[in-house]
Amino acid sequence: MPHLHTDGRSLRWTGDGETLVVDPWGADAVRVRSSATGDVVDTDWALLPAPATAPAHVEVDGDTATLVQGRLTVELTTGQHRDWQVGHHVAWCRVTFRDRTGRVLLREHESGGALKLRARDFRAHVGGDHRLVASFESDPDEHLAGMGLYQQDLVDLKGCTLELAHRNSQASVPFVVSSAGYGMLWHNPAVGSATFGRNRTAWVADSTRQLDYWVTAGDTPAQIAAAYADATGHVPMMPEHGLGLWQSRLRYTTQEELLDVAREHRRRGLPLDVVVADFFHWPHLGDYRFDEEFWPDPAAMTAELRALDVELMVSVWPQVGVDSENFAQLAGANHLVRTDRGLGVQMAFGEPSMFVDVTHPDARAALWELCRRNYHEHGVRIFWLDEAEPEYGRYDLDNYRFHAGPGAQVSNLYPQLFSRVFHDGLTAAGERDVVNLVRCAWAGSQRYGALVWSGDIASTWQALRRQVVAGVHMGVAGIPWFTTDVGGFHGGDVRDPAFGELLVRWFQLGTFSPVLRMHGDRLPSRAVAAADGSPRMAAGADNELWSYGPEVERVLTGYLRVREALRPRLRALMREAHEHGQPVLRGLFHEFGDDPRAWQVTDQYLLGPDLLVAPVVHPGATSRTVHLPAGATWTDLRSGEQHAGGTQVDVDAPVHVVPVFGRDGAGGELRDALRATG
Repeated sequence: MPHLHTDGRSLRWTGDGETLVVDPWGADAVRVRSSATGDVVDTDWALLPAPATAPAHVEVDGDTATLVQGRLTVELTTGQHRDWQVGHHVAWCRVTFRDRTGRVLLREHESGGALKLRARDFRAHVGGDHRLVASFESDPDEHLAGMGLYQQDLVDLKGCTLELAHRNSQASVPFVVSSAGYGMLWHNPAVGSATFGRNRTAWVADSTRQLDYWVTAGDTPAQIAAAYADATGHVPMMPEHGLGLWQSRLRYTTQEELLDVAREHRRRGLPLDVVVADFFHWPHLGDYRFDEEFWPDPAAMTAELRALDVELMVSVWPQVGVDSENFAQLAGANHLVRTDRGLGVQMAFGEPSMFVDVTHPDARAALWELCRRNYHEHGVRIFWLDEAEPEYGRYDLDNYRFHAGPGAQVSNLYPQLFSRVFHDGLTAAGERDVVNLVRCAWAGSQRYGALVWSGDIASTWQALRRQVVAGVHMGVAGIPWFTTDVGGFHGGDVRDPAFGELLVRWFQLGTFSPVLRMHGDRLPSRAVAAADGSPRMAAGADNELWSYGPEVERVLTGYLRVREALRPRLRALMREAHEHGQPVLRGLFHEFGDDPRAWQVTDQYLLGPDLLVAPVVHPGATSRTVHLPAGATWTDLRSGEQHAGGTQVDVDAPVHVVPVFGRDGAGGELRDALRATG
């Protein structure tokens, strides 16, 4: 006989070999787990331990049970019937989620009678775990946002299918927020997919041990964001050096070349907070140290930068080249990712290499010890965690095996734990307010100080447009620190006036982003060689504010002054992200959920609650139409003209102008800086 009972805190159902458990997991949230073989297991992939408080109400009444947790009510409806086609009785249990008014937010898909559909469809792999499809009914007219970073143009994800896997410029963070009033975390790092159809929502794990997800209810996106941060961790407080310009190019090849850039900023009176030593400053991948020929005195370099009030950020890759001085030690300790089929080499850019298995606690400790000794002891406090997906030569994710399990089951956990290496190491070394730049993230990455950038995107107008949408979705997915390569990564010729226009428009977007960061592989590139004539990784062209001619420089430096004027506001927004889990860059719907267009606008966003930014994202455009959400009065911060909400306005936007509007009188402190840009 199937069994439904409660211990006064949780609900548990068993039947036909399955065990399903519903636990309260936060003020307005629950965690649901189900196993097709044995009891559910405790995993801490992203969720923090549940608060010890009991739910407001839990009750079992025959074949039904309810658990009320703040704004959320969970119902279990169970039964047993004789299935004449299989010749015996079968048991079933259906889960429904309601808000505090009784309205259905989400419910498991019904069986369909003779269709015999299974909402929790476990399909056993021969000799091992299961493929899982979890299906739900949802409001066909709901709007959805979140899920991390995908290179597309859609704000509303209803109707989309998304791959649950990481790639260079794709970060799968499986938390989604609905306009119907709920948020859902797919608490499973397996490779798979998510489909948000009008007829059903389906989450797929290609290989897994159990079903595991978390649901919360909220009246606003802000309430849902706060609950999610409480459940998975709050971002640290952004340090002061995170608020200004981060300067980079591909790549500063020597210590003196990098120092000259910082000196030139100070000579010109230009603000600069961070300068970057990018990749292949090392002798071999996995050496995790500076090449002495090109970087003879790292401690002196960081000391001079510190005297200039500039922080040094150093690139670290998780790859270890087969010729690295550390390869034998790491491989011998089983600290590298294993390949199930074929050669062990997993990436060959620069040199053949394998990835550090950051799911192994001892491997994390070994990686940090190398970086502590060779970087942090020389004064480096910020790390650029590149290749964090990780970026295999081929994304055959089921071919890799980790300490934590098969790649098909746990691959998506990798970037979160890569960030953890450096957060935990820096914290143990006495650093506060840790921030590290990382190319990928998963749920919970934010608590490890992950500043996520959007990867190696193209230097195109289409890519620029997609970064607006990407920043919105990352904020919804609980990653409030987001940035892009200003100008895009691949391409962009410093001699081309057309690229100068794209760069200016991108810099304007960056000015009103959580972090402003110049980077890219600019043309023409130049060869680099050691003193003995042996080749080194090539370097890109100069990528400083003054590298693109006087007209571009004038606009860029003007917006750098705007960025400095934004510091007090950014500092307050970073505090709100840290304490209350709110995104810094927000979709219009975050503040104006009742505005029917707020879930559809793809080329505008809010910086915090009250600055509306409308970047120009098409070549040659000198004006644009701006949607002003209903429920506020909006002031053009450059002209001072006021407009009623719920309207669209056409505004001039020559190349030195980005339209910015203040909500109900906000943003006046930026007016002079904005007017000075042209």
